[in-house]
Amino acid sequence: NISGALCISQAWPGMARTIYNDHKRFLETYLTPYPGFFFTADGVYRTSEGYYQLTGRLDDIINISGHRLGTAEVEDVVNHHAAVAESAVIGYPHEIKGEGKVLAFLPLKCPSRGYCTAMGKETLAAELRELISKKIAKYAAPEYVQVVCRL
Repeated sequence: NISGALCISQAWPGMARTIYNDHKRFLETYLTPYPGFFFTADGVYRTSEGYYQLTGRLDDIINISGHRLGTAEVEDVVNHHAAVAESAVIGYPHEIKGEGKVLAFLPLKCPSRGYCTAMGKETLAAELRELISKKIAKYAAPEYVQVVCRL
């Protein structure tokens, strides 16, 4: 039971070999952080049984009122709501907080439950804000929640 950075020790077919016109950046980003390994920039959790679970991008951080917050952390909480099939959290510029956040492309598991109506979307947004406030912190609650019933 351990969490960390996902690194790969051997090359594979189709692996990137450089970044166009910036080979130095490729080396610094993917090969320098963990010498002898390819750094994927993904977080991973390994269970005591040896199973791996990707936990999200390690470089996908938003800054909310001086708090650094991983988008995967917020997405994990949102995905625990019974109506949510999947989610994506992104940051956007905010005049006071520096960066705000929005939950976008939030397809639902069961659109017929009533969350796709205007009133239902407001209810879901309030439920998600409450859930995030309890599981992470009040500052992490999104200002905007965009629900889409179908992609």
